[in-house]
Amino acid sequence: TSMHQVYVESGKGAILKDVTGREYIDFSGGIGVMNIGHSHPKVIAAIKNQAEKLIHTCFMVLPYEPLVRLAERLCKVVQVPKPQKAFFVNSGAEAVENAVKISRYYTKKPGIIAFDNAYHGRTLLTMSMTSKVKPYKLGFGPFAPEVYHIPYAYCYRCPFRLKYPTCDTCCADHLKEFFINQSAAENIAAVIAEPIQGEGGFITPPAEYFPKLLKICKNNGILFIADEIQTGMGRTGRMFAMEHWNVQADIVTVAKSLAAGMPLSAVVGKSEIMDAAHASGLGGTYSGNPVACSAALAVMDVFEQEDIVSKASVLGTKLRSHFDILQKEFEIIGDVRGKGPMLALELVNDRETKEPAAERAKALVKYCVDHGLILLSCGTYGNVIRTLMPLVITDEQLNRGISIIRDGLQSITR
Repeated sequence: TSMHQVYVESGKGAILKDVTGREYIDFSGGIGVMNIGHSHPKVIAAIKNQAEKLIHTCFMVLPYEPLVRLAERLCKVVQVPKPQKAFFVNSGAEAVENAVKISRYYTKKPGIIAFDNAYHGRTLLTMSMTSKVKPYKLGFGPFAPEVYHIPYAYCYRCPFRLKYPTCDTCCADHLKEFFINQSAAENIAAVIAEPIQGEGGFITPPAEYFPKLLKICKNNGILFIADEIQTGMGRTGRMFAMEHWNVQADIVTVAKSLAAGMPLSAVVGKSEIMDAAHASGLGGTYSGNPVACSAALAVMDVFEQEDIVSKASVLGTKLRSHFDILQKEFEIIGDVRGKGPMLALELVNDRETKEPAAERAKALVKYCVDHGLILLSCGTYGNVIRTLMPLVITDEQLNRGISIIRDGLQSITR
């Protein structure tokens, strides 16, 4: 089933056109896939050019240049300890699965720690790491063993009932308690986290969280995997979100906007870790398809030539200003959070009780779609409105989209 019964015919930049000719401003970006916009001419040209030369061989059998060039370029922008290597597969879930495989092989330990409110995919292993039960896990068990969950730094709804900053980010220190009560550090291969939780509601940790968490991992011989599938490729106003905290993960997963809509994902990590597995231990028939790699190379060109990361940072400042104004105007907006243009509005029926306003969030999304704005909700309680618009959106399109959201908020709060 589709969220919206809008059958899309074409797209350009931040605008989509349906089969009836009606235009929509896109604040969803294919769930964070279209950071450089729909149908970018450089990507189209790269796809056409590569398709005319070579569509597939399987890199494990016969290698080709686009994958090698992309690996070199991606390793230059992903912040992991040098020297690093990249490995390509097809989807975000595949990237996460392979990051776990590599971690287990390198550490010779089985355990994986993920977080409450996390989303890592829909395959057996990634579904096991995903936290939200409905709709992602209900009826699909049993799940993969040796996957554990701990609370995340959800400051607006602190699982420890504390207040930041007097809490001293005890949510990070809780990892030490986990080693005592759940599974010993000697059993844990890796901790995996989205720098900003996507499907969970754009939950954004405070400044001290990741430095403290990574220090605990390092002290216990545990790898840290940053799932940058939604947060990466400029989405937060930096090329990758972990740059905001000035820390480096051991392994980073990349997908979504990497190839502007072509199925491609990557695992990037320290060479020593990436090289641990035996020959042919990692791979796949379609992994790193040459057409998808060529599209991703064009994406990298666009990021450099059009200074997409700077555009994202400016867009984030404008969007935050709009949302801060809306929060003052509408009591239903309990929290505004995120980084750069990866922002969210958490809707509540009462700011004191923080009762989730899931039905009204659903009504707001419907209102916006009916009035020409594609918008997505998310969150563990279904009450969060998120923005994943193309980073190349114009000021006029942005302002028009915000105006529709404002009208929608008025509609649901009358």
